[in-house]
Amino acid sequence: MMRRKNTRMGTRKKVHAFVRVRPTDDFAHETIRYGDDNKTIDIHLKKDTRRGVVNNQQTDWSFKLDGVLHDASQDLVYETVAKDVISQALNGYNGTIMCYGQTGAGKTYTMTGATENYKHRGILPRALQQVFRMIEERPTHAITVRVSYLEIYNESLFDLLSTLPYVGPSVTPMTIVENPQGVFIKGLSVHLTSQEEDAFSLLFEGETNRIIASHTMNKNSSRSHSIFTIYVEAHSRTLSDEKYITSKINLVDLAGSERLGKSGSEGRVLKEATYINKSLSFLEQAIIALGDHKRDHIPFRQCKLTHALKDSLGGNCNMVLVTNIYGEAAQLEETLSSLRFASRMKLVTTEPAINEKYDAERMVKNLEKELALLKQELAIHDSLANRTLVNYDPMDEIQIAEINSQVRRYLEGTLDEIDIINLRQIQEVFNQFRVVLSQQEQEVESTLRKKYTLIDKNDFAAISAVQKAGLVDSDGHLVGEPDGQGFGLGVSSFSTKPGKKSKSRKTLKEHFRPSTPPSKPVAFEDFKNERGSEINRIFKENKSILNERRKRASETTQRINAIKREIDITKESLNFQKSLREKQGEYENKGLRIIDEEEFLLILKLKDLKKQYRTDYQDLRDLRAEIQYCQHLVDQCRCRLLMEFDIWYNESFFIPEDMQVALKPGSSIRPGMVPVSRIVSLGEDDQDKFSQLQQTMLPEGPDSISFYNAKVKTEQKHNYLKTTTGLQQAHRK
Repeated sequence: MMRRKNTRMGTRKKVHAFVRVRPTDDFAHETIRYGDDNKTIDIHLKKDTRRGVVNNQQTDWSFKLDGVLHDASQDLVYETVAKDVISQALNGYNGTIMCYGQTGAGKTYTMTGATENYKHRGILPRALQQVFRMIEERPTHAITVRVSYLEIYNESLFDLLSTLPYVGPSVTPMTIVENPQGVFIKGLSVHLTSQEEDAFSLLFEGETNRIIASHTMNKNSSRSHSIFTIYVEAHSRTLSDEKYITSKINLVDLAGSERLGKSGSEGRVLKEATYINKSLSFLEQAIIALGDHKRDHIPFRQCKLTHALKDSLGGNCNMVLVTNIYGEAAQLEETLSSLRFASRMKLVTTEPAINEKYDAERMVKNLEKELALLKQELAIHDSLANRTLVNYDPMDEIQIAEINSQVRRYLEGTLDEIDIINLRQIQEVFNQFRVVLSQQEQEVESTLRKKYTLIDKNDFAAISAVQKAGLVDSDGHLVGEPDGQGFGLGVSSFSTKPGKKSKSRKTLKEHFRPSTPPSKPVAFEDFKNERGSEINRIFKENKSILNERRKRASETTQRINAIKREIDITKESLNFQKSLREKQGEYENKGLRIIDEEEFLLILKLKDLKKQYRTDYQDLRDLRAEIQYCQHLVDQCRCRLLMEFDIWYNESFFIPEDMQVALKPGSSIRPGMVPVSRIVSLGEDDQDKFSQLQQTMLPEGPDSISFYNAKVKTEQKHNYLKTTTGLQQAHRK
């Protein structure tokens, strides 16, 4: 079970309405004028003299909108209209973008664009691309994306993705269902997309299934309304965070309104136009009711279109309307009608809200864990004196490093007591005792192995060999004392034999502070070999992994560039073969084009090269993600190493001995809080700088690769189905 919560933005906001004018050579400059602010459009009509000298005919209209897009590119349209809506959707806000207007005015071009050309793609494919780009920029969240594609044709609901083999046609008709969470379509398939190319494939699959027809106003007129919905769900990768957000983006491409006298529709097309005009009329009635704040009832259920968009029209979402109009004088009546609709839409207000949900299972686990900790805290509450405010948050790396420093000073004797703050601090103190003990055991064993030969007392063969070599004392025992772990200490080095004074022992016994502190580079090397050895080891390991990933990325990039050059050469050879075949004449057999063996081999080679290119490019993207994560770990280790060294250096050489008393528990000065005037720079080496420069200068893969891959796969699939169907029909005959 999940609990849902909507966090309001605080105030209601109006729907944003933009107008996009279809480019034309016959623009009515005398009739249509734009304001200087590029947000106003004025319409002027000449009076009809046939009505007489005195008449009340209106001749001037002025419409104030959020923007007028005249001769605007697809890039500018998306930046102006959709980019902010999509960006806020990943923060938990629902969004709706709707294209409205006369048939042939460019609604489908604005929403979907020309799928044959990447630069001419519309709002929908650009929105998908932006969603997946933003997901890559949020590694701290696990974000899932699902899509659906609904068509409303003649007041009937159809799933445009039902042709996929794993979906199949629905047995029961789809219906619109309302529940406390909103409106959803029962029976509509929703598809999980893990990458950009999969989303494009679903988009192109649905586009091929849309119903279109031809009339005098538009050769490829959409005969249905379509709603492409993107569902986003974002979970934090932190296990303690039980809250997650959801959102959905409705991208609505409405069928165009028609004047039957101008479109010349007949038969089936006439019936479709009747349903289209009827549903658009009901949509306008709903908009008028929403704009009138005195109305209590909104007629959403008059048609399937308004019912399906109930959440979007005046709901808790960011809504944008793009009204497409003609700029010709012959279409002025339809232009005025579309602009009136846009003005009415601006009166509608929405109340965007963040869609927050809570994972009940994760919440219960976190609460149980927290409850257990609080019970332990209460159990030792009476035994604590002068207790400060308890912090229940998990300890970060800086706090853990501070506790490690306190434990080391306590073991060295420079710190008398470790203050008890809370239960988590106590647990971490014991944990750091274990860490320090393990490090000291390793250091002791390493030191002994450098100075002595360690012999197992239970290894009689080794003892016999030592006795034969005469490496025993006058009493017949091995030189040295047993270490208590079943080992005897063998012959020591010359510098540590009796009669020789050991400088190292003298150094260990005498604890004095030099009059002049050593330079930071020298002290830093000593620190890395002693107190900071563990952090330095982790730093080197992470850096080694980072360099290995960078090397692999460099090799992969070089391989991709080589494949790209080979693809270009193969394409040139293939184009030459095609032009040669066209000059010599093409041969066909039973409707199939015949090509020679050389051209066929080039086609196969090009196909394999493209497949290898896609595979290597995906590997490169994965490597770049790993490099980014490894770089973060290296930077984190570098900062911690510097911080530990700075604390150690100041406390070892700069704090006066008479001030050491101030560092005792209960004083105002805490260990590690001494001001620092300078800090040593653990700069990047030449290899780091070269690797970063190489990553900057490497050419990026084309952003259009997912778009074109999906387009080619969809076309290949439908060509295969078309060919298979044709062969089956020919076989039946």
